[in-house]
Amino acid sequence: MATVIDGKAVAQTIRSEIAEEVRALSQKYGKVPGLAVVIVGNRKDSQSYVGMKRKACAELGIKSFDIDLPEQVSESDLIKQVHQLNVNPDVHGILVQLPLPKHINEEKILSEISLEKDVDGFHPLNIGKLAMKDRDPLFLPCTPKACMELLSRSGVSIKGKKAVVVGRSNIVGLPASLLLLKADATVTIVHSRTTQPESIIREADIVIAAAGQPMMIKGSWIKPGAAVIDVGTNAVDDPTKKSGYRLVGDVDFEEASKVAGWITPVPGGVGPMTVTMLLHNTLEGAKRCFEKNH
Repeated sequence: MATVIDGKAVAQTIRSEIAEEVRALSQKYGKVPGLAVVIVGNRKDSQSYVGMKRKACAELGIKSFDIDLPEQVSESDLIKQVHQLNVNPDVHGILVQLPLPKHINEEKILSEISLEKDVDGFHPLNIGKLAMKDRDPLFLPCTPKACMELLSRSGVSIKGKKAVVVGRSNIVGLPASLLLLKADATVTIVHSRTTQPESIIREADIVIAAAGQPMMIKGSWIKPGAAVIDVGTNAVDDPTKKSGYRLVGDVDFEEASKVAGWITPVPGGVGPMTVTMLLHNTLEGAKRCFEKNH
């Protein structure tokens, strides 16, 4: 049976480390890191995710700035809000919760966020540096960073290994593949147009699944002893649950856990780590700012 990587436990360890550093910064500079979360409209999933972020900030002593805007807010008003946060010296991280309503150009909004406060790591310059050899972005995107942290803290070696990333989104698949490449893995990306994905996945020592397809990756697709990081969070109907649904990953956990060497569960794997990495990025942004101004 695979070793189940407990994302909650790893996240808790890292959060204790962050809280410790926040206390040290407060004593040294009399200031704490600040994270601004901008949410447009009232999508249930976005609301609950933002709620988690705010609660986590409070627990770690990070100051939380909450910007709640109506669904019909104009693009120019949203940009104005972002600009105000860019110049606010108490804000070290700005996060605009995606997806945004259809009438707002996501790319335009994200590129307006100050590079020094782009804690989501999605600014084109941060992604560009991530793609280049011997360059370091100011921030790494939170979910890919969470995947890498789970691998390294579980003792999985990456150098020289074959890694397959399933999915090519800007948020997870693409940056995860770039991070694995930086860590000296040999990387293949499998996507919706790939023919015979199972034969490619079967060769992988490391699999990062981020396709958004419930239980698409079967146990028979996994190389014995491989490390499997499942980013998928898919709701499937389950009449036995009070909510009427349950969450499953992109990997068939039941089957894969009999073959893999390491595997993350859904929920409780990558999810708790993603918010923690956001807080870690905010801390890093604050440290850079405090050091520069002193």
